[in-house]
Amino acid sequence: MAELDDIIHQPLRLRIMAALNALPAGEGLEFSRLKKMTGATDGNLGAHIETLAKSGYVGVEKAFVGKRPQTTVTATAAGRSAFARHVASLQQIIAASGGNG
Repeated sequence: MAELDDIIHQPLRLRIMAALNALPAGEGLEFSRLKKMTGATDGNLGAHIETLAKSGYVGVEKAFVGKRPQTTVTATAAGRSAFARHVASLQQIIAASGGNG
Protein backbone atom coordinates (compact mmCIF):
# COMPACT_ATOMS: atom_id res chain seq x y z
CA MET A 1 0.00 0.00 0.00
CA ALA A 2 1.28 3.47 -0.86
CA GLU A 3 2.19 5.78 1.99
CA LEU A 4 0.42 8.99 2.86
CA ASP A 5 2.37 12.22 2.41
CA ASP A 6 2.99 13.65 5.89
CA ILE A 7 3.24 17.19 4.52
CA ILE A 8 -0.08 17.06 2.65
CA HIS A 9 -1.94 14.90 5.16
CA GLN A 10 -2.38 17.71 7.70
CA PRO A 11 -6.02 18.85 7.26
CA LEU A 12 -5.42 22.52 6.38
CA ARG A 13 -2.58 21.70 3.99
CA LEU A 14 -4.81 19.07 2.37
CA ARG A 15 -7.51 21.73 1.84
CA ILE A 16 -4.94 24.15 0.39
CA MET A 17 -3.57 21.54 -2.01
CA ALA A 18 -7.07 20.39 -3.02
CA ALA A 19 -8.08 23.98 -3.82
CA LEU A 20 -4.91 24.60 -5.85
CA ASN A 21 -5.14 21.27 -7.69
CA ALA A 22 -8.70 22.07 -8.77
CA LEU A 23 -7.22 24.88 -10.91
CA PRO A 24 -5.52 24.45 -14.27
CA ALA A 25 -1.75 23.97 -13.99
CA GLY A 26 0.04 27.28 -13.56
CA GLU A 27 -2.94 29.11 -12.08
CA GLY A 28 -2.94 30.19 -8.46
CA LEU A 29 -5.14 31.60 -5.77
CA GLU A 30 -4.72 34.86 -3.95
CA PHE A 31 -4.06 34.54 -0.20
CA SER A 32 -7.37 36.14 0.86
CA ARG A 33 -9.31 33.76 -1.41
CA LEU A 34 -7.50 30.75 0.08
CA LYS A 35 -8.23 32.13 3.52
CA LYS A 36 -11.96 32.30 2.77
CA MET A 37 -11.97 28.83 1.17
CA THR A 38 -10.17 27.16 4.07
CA GLY A 39 -11.52 29.15 7.01
CA ALA A 40 -7.98 29.62 8.33
CA THR A 41 -6.57 32.64 10.11
CA ASP A 42 -3.88 34.75 8.43
CA GLY A 43 -1.10 33.38 10.63
CA ASN A 44 -2.18 29.75 10.42
CA LEU A 45 -2.62 29.87 6.64
CA GLY A 46 0.72 31.64 6.23
CA ALA A 47 2.53 29.02 8.30
CA HIS A 48 1.04 26.13 6.34
CA ILE A 49 1.76 27.78 2.99
CA GLU A 50 5.37 28.22 4.17
CA THR A 51 5.58 24.50 5.01
CA LEU A 52 4.23 23.60 1.57
CA ALA A 53 6.62 26.05 -0.10
CA LYS A 54 9.65 24.66 1.76
CA SER A 55 8.64 21.20 0.53
CA GLY A 56 8.48 22.49 -3.05
CA TYR A 57 4.77 21.79 -3.31
CA VAL A 58 3.66 25.39 -3.87
CA GLY A 59 5.13 28.54 -5.30
CA VAL A 60 4.46 31.86 -3.62
CA GLU A 61 4.48 35.12 -5.56
CA LYS A 62 4.32 38.42 -3.73
CA ALA A 63 3.43 41.57 -5.63
CA PHE A 64 1.73 44.89 -5.15
CA VAL A 65 -1.59 45.69 -6.76
CA GLY A 66 -1.81 49.42 -6.49
CA LYS A 67 -0.44 50.03 -3.02
CA ARG A 68 -1.71 46.77 -1.57
CA PRO A 69 0.41 43.66 -1.18
CA GLN A 70 -0.94 40.56 -2.90
CA THR A 71 0.30 37.03 -2.33
CA THR A 72 -0.59 34.36 -4.88
CA VAL A 73 -0.06 30.66 -4.20
CA THR A 74 0.29 28.13 -7.03
CA ALA A 75 0.74 24.35 -6.89
CA THR A 76 4.05 23.30 -8.46
CA ALA A 77 4.43 20.27 -10.71
CA ALA A 78 6.00 18.44 -7.75
CA GLY A 79 3.07 19.49 -5.56
CA ARG A 80 0.53 18.27 -8.09
CA SER A 81 2.31 14.91 -8.32
CA ALA A 82 2.53 14.60 -4.53
CA PHE A 83 -1.16 15.46 -4.19
CA ALA A 84 -2.12 12.85 -6.81
CA ARG A 85 -0.07 10.20 -4.98
CA HIS A 86 -1.64 11.19 -1.65
CA VAL A 87 -5.16 10.96 -3.07
CA ALA A 88 -4.33 7.56 -4.61
CA SER A 89 -3.11 6.37 -1.20
CA LEU A 90 -6.34 7.54 0.43
CA GLN A 91 -8.35 5.75 -2.26
CA GLN A 92 -6.39 2.54 -1.59
CA ILE A 93 -7.16 2.78 2.11
CA ILE A 94 -10.85 3.30 1.38
CA ALA A 95 -10.92 0.41 -1.10
CA ALA A 96 -9.12 -1.88 1.36
CA SER A 97 -11.72 -1.07 4.02
CA GLY A 98 -14.47 -2.27 1.70
CA GLY A 99 -16.31 1.01 1.94
CA ASN A 100 -17.44 3.40 -0.73
CA GLY A 101 -18.45 6.17 1.59
